[in-house]
Amino acid sequence: MPSGKKSLLLALMLGLLAGLATWSAIDGQQRKVRDDWKTVKVLCAARDVPEGAELTRPMVAVREVPARFLTGSYVEVEQDGSVKNDPVGQRVLVPLKAGDPVLVSHFAPARDADLSTMVHPKGRAVTVDVQERNAVGLWVRPNDHVDVVGSFRDPQTQQLKSVTLLQNVVVLATGRINASTTAPADEDRRYTSVTLLVLPEEAEILTLAQETGTLTLLLRNPDDLDSQDKRAVVDQRQLLTGERAGELQQKRYRTIQIIRGARSGAAGAVSRED
Repeated sequence: MPSGKKSLLLALMLGLLAGLATWSAIDGQQRKVRDDWKTVKVLCAARDVPEGAELTRPMVAVREVPARFLTGSYVEVEQDGSVKNDPVGQRVLVPLKAGDPVLVSHFAPARDADLSTMVHPKGRAVTVDVQERNAVGLWVRPNDHVDVVGSFRDPQTQQLKSVTLLQNVVVLATGRINASTTAPADEDRRYTSVTLLVLPEEAEILTLAQETGTLTLLLRNPDDLDSQDKRAVVDQRQLLTGERAGELQQKRYRTIQIIRGARSGAAGAVSRED
């Protein structure tokens, strides 16, 4: 074969190979673009939803987003239109704008939402307002046991009196003042209300007591089942005269002993038999 024809054939083959390489590169790039922009269906807000609102079906819509942007926080819509862990019926923790994606983090966990299931069929949940000074420095937590002391002004003598209203009551929940997950660590445990599990008659007592006086929670050991049948009333006269002070001091010494750790210096309390 003449050298000219060989050169032409070689040039054609090289051109063909170059064309194939270029086509392959372009096709690969197009596939990558298609894969990058493959879409999936997720739930979004159909209109503005205020914080604390219960999500209803008209409030949500189905939108398509690039699959590469999808995370586990999105509420994905299946091909048949079904929604796994459908959030409709739950209350949103943050306000949503129309078009915003609906995220799992926008709702309270199921364990926080089902407070009613924690109420005994014969019991009632009642909420009382508290401050740091009358809730053990806000160290009261759900499942703790507390006594409830009421302070009132005697309508006849106008003297302040206090009395133990309820004993060994279970705390169901504490109401937080800030549900934001960005709150500082020292703000995380703050609240202004405590929900207690009581009898219906006790709920009536607490409701009236809260309107006429001040309630204070006394934190107690959950294993301490002791209770007083007769509720003693403390008034201002007893405070000024020191009546029963010595008797109570001796009782405290017989029942509670303070132990200090030899190394850490931490203090603890153990009960002693009378």
